[in-house]
Amino acid sequence: MDPVGLQLGNKNLWSCLVRLLTKDPEWLNAKMKFFLPNTDLDSRNETLDPEQRVILQLNKLHVQGSDTWQSFIHCVCMQLEVPLDLEVLLLSTFGYDDGFTSQLGAEGKSQPESQLHHGLKRPHQSCGSSPRRKQCKKQQLELAKKYLQLLRTSAQQRYRSQIPGSGQPHAFHQVYVPPILRRATASLDTPEGAIMGDVKVEDGADVSISDLFNTRVNKGPRVTVLLGKAGMGKTTLAHRLCQKWAEGHLNCFQALFLFEFRQLNLITRFLTPSELLFDLYLSPESDHDTVFQYLEKNADQVLLIFDGLDEALQPMGPDGPGPVLTLFSHLCNGTLLPGCRVMATSRPGKLPACLPAEAAMVHMLGFDGPRVEEYVNHFFSAQPSREGALVELQTNGRLRSLCAVPALCQVACLCLHHLLPDHAPGQSVALLPNMTQLYMQMVLALSPPGHLLTSSLLDLGEVALRGLETGKVIFYAKDIAPPLIAFGATHSLLTSFCVRTGPGHQQTGYAFTHLSLQEFLAALHLMASPKVNKDTLTQYVTLHSRWVQRTKARLGLSDHLPTFLAGLASCTCRPFLSHLAQGNEDCVGAKQAAVVQVLKKLATRKLTGPKVVELCHCVDETQEPELASLTAQSLPYQLPFHNFPLTCTDLATLTNILEHREAPIHLDFDGCPLEPHCPEALVGCGQIENLSFKSRKCGDAFAEALSRSLPTMGRLQMLGLAGSKITARGISHLVKALPLCPQLKEVSFRDNQLSDQVVLNIVEVLPHLPRLRKLDLSSNSICVSTLLCLARVAVTCPTVRMLQAREADLIFLLSPPTETTAELQRAPDLQESDGQRKGAQSRSLTLRLQKCQLQVHDAEALIALLQEGPHLEEVDLSGNQLEDEGCRLMAEAASQLHIARKLDLSDNGLSVAGVHCVLRAVSACWTLAELHISLQHKTVIFMFAQEPEEQKGPQERAAFLDSLMLQMPSELPLSSRRMRLTHCGLQEKHLEQLCKALGGSCHLGHLHLDFSGNALGDEGAARLAQLLPGLGALQSLNLSENGLSLDAVLGLVRCFSTLQWLFRLDISFESQHILLRGDKTSRDMWATGSLPDFPAAAKFLGFRQRCIPRSLCLSECPLEPPSLTRLCATLKDCPGPLELQLSCEFLSDQSLETLLDCLPQLPQLSLLQLSQTGLSPKSPFLLANTLSLCPRVKKVDLRSLHHATLHFRSNEEEEGVCCGRFTGCSLSQEHVESLCWLLSKCKDLSQVDLSANLLGDSGLRCLLECLPQVPISGLLDLSHNSISQESALYLLETLPSCPRVREASVNLGSEQSFRIHFSREDQAGKTLRLSECSFRPEHVSRLATGLSKSLQLTELTLTQCCLGQKQLAILLSLVGRPAGLFSLRLHKAHRETVLPHTGGLCFGI
Repeated sequence: MDPVGLQLGNKNLWSCLVRLLTKDPEWLNAKMKFFLPNTDLDSRNETLDPEQRVILQLNKLHVQGSDTWQSFIHCVCMQLEVPLDLEVLLLSTFGYDDGFTSQLGAEGKSQPESQLHHGLKRPHQSCGSSPRRKQCKKQQLELAKKYLQLLRTSAQQRYRSQIPGSGQPHAFHQVYVPPILRRATASLDTPEGAIMGDVKVEDGADVSISDLFNTRVNKGPRVTVLLGKAGMGKTTLAHRLCQKWAEGHLNCFQALFLFEFRQLNLITRFLTPSELLFDLYLSPESDHDTVFQYLEKNADQVLLIFDGLDEALQPMGPDGPGPVLTLFSHLCNGTLLPGCRVMATSRPGKLPACLPAEAAMVHMLGFDGPRVEEYVNHFFSAQPSREGALVELQTNGRLRSLCAVPALCQVACLCLHHLLPDHAPGQSVALLPNMTQLYMQMVLALSPPGHLLTSSLLDLGEVALRGLETGKVIFYAKDIAPPLIAFGATHSLLTSFCVRTGPGHQQTGYAFTHLSLQEFLAALHLMASPKVNKDTLTQYVTLHSRWVQRTKARLGLSDHLPTFLAGLASCTCRPFLSHLAQGNEDCVGAKQAAVVQVLKKLATRKLTGPKVVELCHCVDETQEPELASLTAQSLPYQLPFHNFPLTCTDLATLTNILEHREAPIHLDFDGCPLEPHCPEALVGCGQIENLSFKSRKCGDAFAEALSRSLPTMGRLQMLGLAGSKITARGISHLVKALPLCPQLKEVSFRDNQLSDQVVLNIVEVLPHLPRLRKLDLSSNSICVSTLLCLARVAVTCPTVRMLQAREADLIFLLSPPTETTAELQRAPDLQESDGQRKGAQSRSLTLRLQKCQLQVHDAEALIALLQEGPHLEEVDLSGNQLEDEGCRLMAEAASQLHIARKLDLSDNGLSVAGVHCVLRAVSACWTLAELHISLQHKTVIFMFAQEPEEQKGPQERAAFLDSLMLQMPSELPLSSRRMRLTHCGLQEKHLEQLCKALGGSCHLGHLHLDFSGNALGDEGAARLAQLLPGLGALQSLNLSENGLSLDAVLGLVRCFSTLQWLFRLDISFESQHILLRGDKTSRDMWATGSLPDFPAAAKFLGFRQRCIPRSLCLSECPLEPPSLTRLCATLKDCPGPLELQLSCEFLSDQSLETLLDCLPQLPQLSLLQLSQTGLSPKSPFLLANTLSLCPRVKKVDLRSLHHATLHFRSNEEEEGVCCGRFTGCSLSQEHVESLCWLLSKCKDLSQVDLSANLLGDSGLRCLLECLPQVPISGLLDLSHNSISQESALYLLETLPSCPRVREASVNLGSEQSFRIHFSREDQAGKTLRLSECSFRPEHVSRLATGLSKSLQLTELTLTQCCLGQKQLAILLSLVGRPAGLFSLRLHKAHRETVLPHTGGLCFGI
């Protein structure tokens, strides 16, 4: 008996335990690996007696301490067939703390180096105080080779055997199928030291494990980041690489080290590279420095794998990142161990800034269909249930989508292995409908039949929940009770490993076999434990966004916890939960209802894309149709998903929810990394109306999967696939699928780098899509020949109405005919025949080929193509390289192409020499409405009118002309053609050739000619004036901005006498605006002299000649006397009537006199207007003198010394009355006599208006004194001249001396009016109206005196003049008049008083 058995004091019990374990040595080896993960099962023990080997292993377990020993004893009793009496003795003796003897000092022996002080170093880590031992190069190499062999041997022993647990198939640990690996690039240059590893993904070829490290070229990236969601197999792949290296497959690396950040995070001190490799991984037997020097020298053959980089992101403290992340940063940047290869695994999200920009990003995309099948075949290898498992996966779509996640695929196979022997085929649909029940069945499968320990499962769930809440994934023996460790080991729920934190510091750590299992057990505890109430439970039902905020240091550990809680809320889970809850079904039901209620509230909120996906997962797990319907109906019509990764499982779950929706929905996936087989999850989703993908990750496999899904989406109207790397192979699948989607209205293949042939293959499908309205092929870099082929497709396809190509843009717009659903469902050959029939119908095509590098020969080919095509609405060839010859060819073909609206040849290198060629080419085009050429702005645009209608009969045309007589001139219709040759650098030498080219256009209609912005100068203007008569009747001519001098501008006035069509000349000299215009309302039928000899037409033309004046408007021009003299001399020969409008900043008296002196020389002048022109105070007298000097002047109107207008009589009119208005001219008393003297020379003044001046009472008195000399026969207006009661009284006193005054009215209130009305003859009776004069008592006597002297005054009206009863009585008593009728009326506010008759007077009050 061994010493341990003696010390235990019970040799019979010890012997029984040894005999029991001798029967199952493999089970004992598995437990040794579990409890002592770092212990080497030395092959030398194989030679020992089996009983001695068991005793040796038991001794190793016993010295680890009481926790390990007790957990081992519990495992013995749980998993082995132990007799009941022996089980009782084992548990009572060894299963509790009092049964463990401490005489051996096991804890002291378990960690012999644990007491080494942290500040001390090992001998090989000395700081250099002792001299370094010199060795020859051969010895150094031998030491390094010995360590490398030790490293490989250690890895071989670690992966030599994977022993399955009780009841598990051997393949549970042995099966490995590599997931889909896709190389991608991501921009790592993001601010704030963070990068997103799941954005800007570009598609690349699938990567095999052996291709992860390309060591043939040293220029490749030294750092590789493996990105994958939880369960994708990142950790498994890391260990697979280590195993393959141990087996000699990765010969490019001499050394490979695998570290887990979950263990490295426990390190609190800064490490050197040698400490990382030797203290935390494997230490050399001797001379550590020599070995490290060798590794450093051959660093390019060293691979460091760091698993779980996302777990390294701790909140940054004041001193920066933690010690381990600092070391990792130096390794990535090459400052430590330069040249070594580094690989890190991480979940997508925030990554540390230490990763270099050139790091290779590889995405793990899980399993596709073939990989799932391969995994199942390996798992069930040589088992009769293999075929049954494959059938279950083929018939159960939901289970198949769950298996896209490798971890869930393993769980599904384990569940099928457990269920298939005891259940009928097809039961997986009911037993494995979702992820939650998959885990539930896994727990049942891993448990011995009928031996599910509910309390242990809930207690282990409590440990799992506590770990999630504290961010803990590694547990020690002190964290978990020994029975729970044994329970976890028995059911394969826990895994063990050696945790090293320093030299000699190591202990056994425990973790759940997967993080998702820890979450599932935590959810079980929350739902079934009596310690948790429903209020606490609902706090865990939240939605986690997959967008990792920059302020969030690390990803959460409970991403799947809400999903598991939702799955456990399903009614099908209630019996299992009730069993765990000791039959408390009411409590379980209340918790399930609480979870569903929280999900209902979340379903009605407005959520971001990531949270929508999380909600769909939760709702789908509940298997509640009512909740699924509420969620589906609450989703917005536009549902975007931007910049976060999505798996096939995510889309499958979304599809399951959308099945409960009635309304259509738009799905937009922009920048989301998608697995190649993701579109398969959308099969049969009839609610999708718009489907859009934009991601560089989408390749041929994605397109192939999408092509299988498209025909099953009955409502799909818009398909977008942009920014991908699909090649001809992928497009071929889509082209075959599109005709099976006749309901499509819009298809987009933007920015897919498609080749020319691929683009041509796509457009071949246009005739087979009867409802298509838009096809977008932009940003695909096609050549010119392909573009012409596309133009041919646009011409020949009967539904295309526009082809638009501009640099990267390439868009087809179509106008499909209206068709019924029955027509759409007919055979394709019938649809094609219908398309041909409807193609014969007339249609209009718009062709825009802008900036496409078209040349002359391309224009010829295009013209030949378009001549055979339909009517054209618009042709836009701007921005090409047609040059003069190409523009000429297009202009000549314009009349043959039947263009209805526009031809644009802008920016095609047209020169001045080519302008006249273009003009000649379009001279015979009847439909041309406007041609705009501007060489400076590179503009060449042709605008066309509709085809002319057939001519009407003679009677209808005569009726039309007669109807024009009833319209005002401004209402007459227009018909014209515009030729705009602006900013072309035209000079005098170009004019003759241009006018010859324009001559052919003049007979086609009224011509508007625009030469503005050129360089004609004075010589060009003079030459053009000579050439204009040869152009016929123009509607307008614009010569603005041509650098003309004042002499040249005034020379243009002669055109009034040489051009019959010229009716208006507008000149703004400073701004160089010069416009010659004809009659605005004329039409080409009379301007060209082609009117028939109808009476109505002749009458109409005569009417126009008499009524339409010619007008010269000259502004912004220095009007000096010489210029005005020359202007008037030039106007002498101008046919009339003539209107002259002048405007300048200031017109001197000399210039005004010169202008007025020339008026008699212009008999045809009907109007002279000086607008916005400053005049001197002398100007009113000069203008007043004109009334007498020029008999033709019938009205002078001067306002505010800035606006003056003179109206003239025609020569046919007889001399008559005239009028003068001098308002706002600052006239005062000193000006009255001079003005009255000038006005007195007039024969007859019908009106004189002196209102708004500064006359005042004194000026008014002076004017009234001079009034008898002025021959006024109408109105004299003196309003607003600052007069008072004094002027009103003086007017009354002056009336006897003015016999021709018939009425006068004065209002001194707010109206401020003073008007006197005259007649041609003396008036016997006069009327005087005084309003608001506010007479005071001292005014009554003067008022009475005036009334007594004004015998011709027959009526006086006083309105609100402040005369009370007493003043009125005094007034009446003082008035002395001879017998006769005199009416005095007094109006007061709101009342009227009537006085009795007195004497011979009649007073009306």
